[in-house]
Amino acid sequence: MASTHGIHTIDTGFVRPQFDAAYLVVENDRGAFIDCGTNFAVPRMLAALDEAGIAAAAVDWLILTHVHLDHAGGAGELIARLPNAQLVVHPRGARHMIDPSVLWAGASAVYGEAVMEQTYGRLRPIPAERVIEAPDGHVVELAGRPLLCIDTPGHAKHHLTVYDERANVCFTGDVFGLSYRDFDTANGPFILPTTSPVQFDPPALHASIERLVALKPDAMYLTHYGRVESVERLAADLHAQIDAMVDLARAAHGKPDRHAVLMESLTDLYATRAAAHGWRHGRDALRQLLGMDIELNAQGLEVWLDR
Repeated sequence: MASTHGIHTIDTGFVRPQFDAAYLVVENDRGAFIDCGTNFAVPRMLAALDEAGIAAAAVDWLILTHVHLDHAGGAGELIARLPNAQLVVHPRGARHMIDPSVLWAGASAVYGEAVMEQTYGRLRPIPAERVIEAPDGHVVELAGRPLLCIDTPGHAKHHLTVYDERANVCFTGDVFGLSYRDFDTANGPFILPTTSPVQFDPPALHASIERLVALKPDAMYLTHYGRVESVERLAADLHAQIDAMVDLARAAHGKPDRHAVLMESLTDLYATRAAAHGWRHGRDALRQLLGMDIELNAQGLEVWLDR
């Protein structure tokens, strides 16, 4: 867990190694977590404090990019172990952290109770007085280090990005796509957009990406996964693929096997781009690594089509 500007990358252990990251930012012996993974990540989050040499009582903030459970499922359990920390979340996400029953019910309807328990663990409510809503432009002060919260819809309406001016980097949650280290080549990181099953909004996602690029950050810290540089090149790749995915969705619309058609066409899109990027492991290996993401992207595009 190497640190740059006091930024520590934590592998939450969700799904597979180097799939789901959370971050710890340390400034003058005070800490802020950005995202936290599921309940099962809590021991790893606390271990990261030990490794960074700070106590749980020295953590002032847990900032969530959004409330999807791979980012925020463990927030209640983690906050309960951080006596002085407050939770910072987009205004649209706050109620789901105070009372996670709707969040749980929605996800359970899709995955089933048993899978939810096994994958995420029960969601623990957070006392309302420990929850701070962060509208666009809200600044979190970490021992004199400003962390700017930027409203970045497109993946979800309740999504924010954290801009750390000191390090000149953004913590992007899911709005700046997915870039797994498995796909790195001599050409650098490979990236693809991530929709969400209910709130994908292509124009908003384009605008959010542009807004972040305009900050001219040195790097982006993605939840999936880790630090990536070459920001302008990656942004161009994201823009091109969002447009391509929208075209594929429109082409599949009205077909009786729409979902299957989209799954195949998305796989083809990413496999072709990965090969052009110098990734030599083939379509089946790509499907193995990106299967869950392709499924979610297909679902997200279908909900967008139907809307």
